[in-house]
Amino acid sequence: MTDSNAADDNWLIQEDEEAAPVAGSGSPDQRLWRVLIVDDDVDVHAVTRLALRNVSFKGRELELFSAYSGREAYDFLRDTPDIALVLLDVVMETDDAGLLLARRIREELHNAIVRVVLRTGQPGQAPEQRVIIEYDINDYKAKTELTTQKLFTTVISALRAYESLNMLERSRIGLGKILAGATNLYQIHSLREFASGVLNQVSAILDVGADGVLCLMQGDTGVTSVVAATGGYAALSEAELMPTGHPLWPTIAKAFAEKKSQFDHPANVLFIHTQENREVAISVTPPWPLAQIQRDLLEVFCQRIAAAFDNLYMFGQLRKAQEATVVALADLAEFRDSGTGGHVRRVQMLSSSLAQRLAARGVYPDELTPQLLDMIGLASILHDVGKVATPDHILLKPGIHTAEERAEMQTHAAVGKSILERAANMVDGVSYLTYGAEIAGGHHEHYDGNGYPNQLKGTDIPVSARIVAVVDVFDSLLHERPYKDPWPHTEVMTYITDRAGKQFDPEVVAALLDLIERDPTIGRTPD
Repeated sequence: MTDSNAADDNWLIQEDEEAAPVAGSGSPDQRLWRVLIVDDDVDVHAVTRLALRNVSFKGRELELFSAYSGREAYDFLRDTPDIALVLLDVVMETDDAGLLLARRIREELHNAIVRVVLRTGQPGQAPEQRVIIEYDINDYKAKTELTTQKLFTTVISALRAYESLNMLERSRIGLGKILAGATNLYQIHSLREFASGVLNQVSAILDVGADGVLCLMQGDTGVTSVVAATGGYAALSEAELMPTGHPLWPTIAKAFAEKKSQFDHPANVLFIHTQENREVAISVTPPWPLAQIQRDLLEVFCQRIAAAFDNLYMFGQLRKAQEATVVALADLAEFRDSGTGGHVRRVQMLSSSLAQRLAARGVYPDELTPQLLDMIGLASILHDVGKVATPDHILLKPGIHTAEERAEMQTHAAVGKSILERAANMVDGVSYLTYGAEIAGGHHEHYDGNGYPNQLKGTDIPVSARIVAVVDVFDSLLHERPYKDPWPHTEVMTYITDRAGKQFDPEVVAALLDLIERDPTIGRTPD
C-alpha cells in the first residue's frame, strides 16, 4: 500500500483532497438540506461537520444536526420536518440501537423519504448483506472506508435521491389537492365564490400564503374585470376593472396577449382559456420563484379549472331556466287570482329571511340544509299553484265560502303537491320543484294535526311548509283580499302568536318575532 493510499484510508483526515464544490451563497427562497448525524462518539460529530462544512448541492448548503443516541434521534426526527439524510451509527446505547432506529423511522414515523446511511466501526456486529436485506436503509459504510471524498459522494447521492422522492411526494399531494379542490369548486354557484375558491386552491397547491388576484377578460373587448382578490390585493375586489397602472398589469396583459401563462417572479400569471371562449388570468405572487414542479401542477390545475368555468356557466344557465319555470308557474296561478296582488313575491322574500333566521337561531339544523336555505324563497312562490284547478266561481268569490266550496278550495293543496311532485321526479336530485311540492302540500297543515289535506302533525310537516304556513297567513292578514279588509299589524301579530303550537310551529313564530324586532318595517311596507 502506498503512502497516499494509506492516507486515504484515514477516515475524514485529508481535507485538502476534498472534491466538494465551493459552497454558494444559496438561494434565499430555498431551505437548507437538513442532515442528522447520529453517533455516540463526540469526535465523529466533529470530524463529520468538518468534512461537510463547505458542501452544497444545487445551490443549497447543509444544515447539520446532532443526536447522540437512538432514542434522542427518534425524538428529533419525530419533531423536526424535512430531514433529508440520517448518518446513523449502529452501536450506541445498545449493540443494535442504530438498526432499531432505522426500523422505527419507517414503521413508526412512517417516513419513507428520508435517506438512511448506516456507518459502523464494527462491521462484524451487523453484517452488510443481512442488514441491507432486513432493514430499509439506503447505504452501508464502514467508518474505515469513509474518506472525505467518499463521504461527500455518499451525501450527494443521498440528497439527490431524497430530492427525487420528495418531488414525487409533492406531486402526489399536489395532484390530490387539485382533485379535491376542483371537486369542491363544482359545488359553488356564484362566479365570485368560485373565483375565491380557485385562489384558495392555488395557495394550497403552492403550500404558501400566496397573495393572488383573479381577472376575467370579457370576450374580445379587451376590458379586464377583477372577479376575486385575496391577501394584499383584496382591495382590488372592490374595483370592477383591473387598473392598468397596477404593478401586476404588464404581466397580466402579456398573458392575455400571448394566451399563455407567464412565470416572471414576483409576478406569475396563469392563463386559462375555456371552450366557451372565456379567458381567465390568475396572478399569484409567492415570496420565492416557483419551482418547475409547482408550475407543472398549476398548469394541470388550470386545465381542470377551464372545464369548471364552463360547467359553472352551464349550471348558471340551467339554474336560470329552472327559476324562470318556477316564476312562470307562480305567475300562472296568480293570474287567475289577481286579488292577491304581490302576495307571492312578499312570501318569497320573507320565507327566505325567516329560514335564514331559524338557521341563525340554531334550530332544526338537520332540516335547514344549505340547499333548502338557498331554494326556499323561490320555491315558496309555488305554494298556491294548485289553485289553477279551482273553479273561478269559488276562487274569485268575494264573500264567505260555503262548506262545500271550502272543501273544494282546500283541494288546491293536494293538487299543487301532485303537479309539482310529478315535475320534480323528472329532475335528478333536489330542485325548486322538490321544495315547491313540500310547500304546496303542507302549508295548510297545522302543527297540532288539525290542518289539511293529510292532518300531519309537528315535525312530520316539512320545515319548508311550516315556514311558509306562517308567512302565508302573516302576509294574507296584513293585505286586502276580495273577501276581507287588511288587519292592523298588532292584531296580526296577536293572531300569529296565539296560534303558536296550534296552527304554527312555535320555533317559526319565535323566529318571525325575532325578525320583526330586528326590522320593524317587515309587513308594514306598502305593496
